[in-house]
Amino acid sequence: MKITIIGHNYFPEDSGIGLYTTGMAEFLALKHEVTIITGVPYYPQWKVHAEYANSPLFSKETINHVTVYRFKQYTPAKPTFFKRVLQMVHFLMGSVVNVLKIKKSDVIIVVMPFTVSIILGWFLKICKGGMFWIHIQDFEFDAALKTKVPSKHQITSKILFQIEKWTLNRADFNSTISKGMMIKLAHKSSVDSIYFPNWIDYSIINPENVQEHKAFSSTTFNILYSGNIGEKQDWDFYMAFVTAMQMHPEFHFYLVGEGAKREEIVQQLQSLGNFTYCPPVPYNQLNDLLCQADVHVLFQKPEFKDLVMPSKILGMMASAKPSIVTGHEDSEIKNNFEHSQGGGYFHENSIETVKQVLLQLKENPEIAKSMGLRARQYVVENFALESVLPQFEQDLIKKSKQFY
Repeated sequence: MKITIIGHNYFPEDSGIGLYTTGMAEFLALKHEVTIITGVPYYPQWKVHAEYANSPLFSKETINHVTVYRFKQYTPAKPTFFKRVLQMVHFLMGSVVNVLKIKKSDVIIVVMPFTVSIILGWFLKICKGGMFWIHIQDFEFDAALKTKVPSKHQITSKILFQIEKWTLNRADFNSTISKGMMIKLAHKSSVDSIYFPNWIDYSIINPENVQEHKAFSSTTFNILYSGNIGEKQDWDFYMAFVTAMQMHPEFHFYLVGEGAKREEIVQQLQSLGNFTYCPPVPYNQLNDLLCQADVHVLFQKPEFKDLVMPSKILGMMASAKPSIVTGHEDSEIKNNFEHSQGGGYFHENSIETVKQVLLQLKENPEIAKSMGLRARQYVVENFALESVLPQFEQDLIKKSKQFY
């Protein structure tokens, strides 16, 4: 099949949505002719990567058998709600040129966000035909409205939701990455939907292949958060917890990543003796980082339930180390931890509760080891690359046969 993918984030971005869009495209390219329409890489630093800083407005590459058409989109250094909207619109307008370069598509896949990219896919379908598939990684408008959107912009927000509803119903099929998001999607679109979760390459995130990572101290119990430092995590609780744990110098907190909240958090915590910030590590070093932590933490804002599914959870669990996670009491992530028994999940942000769990894990290394192994077993059984991606390809072929 000739497959065209439209997604704003792509290689060499090696975290978040770009990582999964790249993995999907390259897997499909093993048997199909795959083209992607994308932007220049900027995530998670919110700065165009150095190797693309001087690239032209439009460019074309071939990467691992995938034809890549890029448009150099506007990238705000400090993303706000409306700067992100401006980025979306700029990408939409510029990428129309790249869409017109596609001669034929049997399947068109749009990765959301950006929601407005769906318009590109629909335009391509009208012009050249093909089955139109929308894959939702993030309900971006809902998530944005959970953050700081001034009341004077509520009219704009209503317009955006109308755009989202209209665009989602242009597809022939939709998919998304969690069961909770499937339910959310059913309220937004009447189109048939398929569960297509993110996956883990457990041969890469593998504690048996770990090498010493220079980030950690060998004399402390090391607690890691690695990933996007953005609005969807509860950083107020994180900062309060790190501050409160100063009385336990045997614990050390490592914050690894980049994002809109990084500067604020590091500024408040950098003077504390139990806290260290490190910039994002390359993907080929991620295994060493994740597998050498003693415990992973992820403190989520409960209001983001069913709007996103943090893919970092898969890497945390695959590292064979226990995790401590907070979030909504009905979260799908909670179910993952209850079934795997690979860590602790709490719907209340209690400093004392999380502290007691950390103390127990430090004092009982065999319990911590058992938790970690159960977590890894769970993601290998349920989210392995070699089962998720072939199933998606089968769904794609099956639906395309029905379509044609």
